Amino acid sequence: MTAYASRIGRDPEAMYRQIDLAGRTATADAHGLVELMYDELIRALGAVASAVRAGNHAIKSEKIARAVAILFALEAGLDFDRGGDVARTLAGLYRAARKEILDASLGRDPEPFLEVANNLREIAGAWRQLKSA
Repeated sequence: MTAYASRIGRDPEAMYRQIDLAGRTATADAHGLVELMYDELIRALGAVASAVRAGNHAIKSEKIARAVAILFALEAGLDFDRGGDVARTLAGLYRAARKEILDASLGRDPEPFLEVANNLREIAGAWRQLKSA
């Protein structure tokens, strides 16, 4: 019990996000899971930009790894048979985003991360519109 309490004490906001995400993924359909991945990806890129500004290399590395992993997961989930050109286009966008993130990871400019996040925010918005249509 003490170990659990000490983990919460270190970063209660992160613990809350993990619990919230676990709850949302447990009840989400496939479309909802992709939506959650976009949200987490955009949040991670924002955190990278903040970490770059603050000079926090540990958080920068952690959030870059998270963003890249999410991009791999999004690409792995594409159905090229049913998705056709849309799936191929998304795969290319995900690869380009990964490259931009990794290239920017060598520098100290937060803007490339924010640009990638903004581009992905547009794709996430289109994804949300698909669900409501």
